[in-house]
Amino acid sequence: MALSDADVQKQIKHMMAFIEQEASEKAEEIDAKAEEEFNIEKGRLVQTQRLKIMEYYEKKEKQIEQQKKIQMSNLMNQARLKVLKARDDMISDLLNEARQMLANIARDPARYQTLLEGLVLQGFYQLLEPKVTIRCRQQDLDMVQAAIQKNIPIYQLAVMNSINVHLDQNNFLPADISGGIEIYNANGKIKVSNTLDSRLALMAQQMMPEIRVTLFGANQNRKFLD
Repeated sequence: MALSDADVQKQIKHMMAFIEQEASEKAEEIDAKAEEEFNIEKGRLVQTQRLKIMEYYEKKEKQIEQQKKIQMSNLMNQARLKVLKARDDMISDLLNEARQMLANIARDPARYQTLLEGLVLQGFYQLLEPKVTIRCRQQDLDMVQAAIQKNIPIYQLAVMNSINVHLDQNNFLPADISGGIEIYNANGKIKVSNTLDSRLALMAQQMMPEIRVTLFGANQNRKFLD
């Protein structure tokens, strides 16, 4: 039995509705899958960027921490240098005060004469030469000459040998030193410096560890004592 035109149109409409329904469902399925893939890719990109940001700030944090350590080390070194300079200044002031006290001794004729006699005799013993030359400050000539005359017989008796002493009156020690003498052997190649300044410097060098302990206390980091 042949279908009428109305029946054909009805079936065609039914088929078109079915196709449209299938297409709509397929489109929804594609959209859902695309949305899912989009969200997965978006999550992956977000996670990747988040890790990069975390790495960046971790690196920055380490750089800042390193800079803080360097700055702290520099500040500690500067503070340490300031402390060392302050200590050196204090020791320098102490030595200057001692030097001034020595200069005051040189202004006391009785004390200074006794001191010169000891320095001259010590110089004789240190050189143990038959001929020596002594230099002093110009203002000390008379006192040094007296010290020489007093100590020649003392020395000769002690070593059982003679000594010829020349007091140099052409080359004087600087007037701004605290006092004392320099004594040379015959050819001038050996010198004993018995000035008050040189004796103070020698004593300060020998006693510097004790001076530092007295002024600043023992160094806790020092393992050995010279």
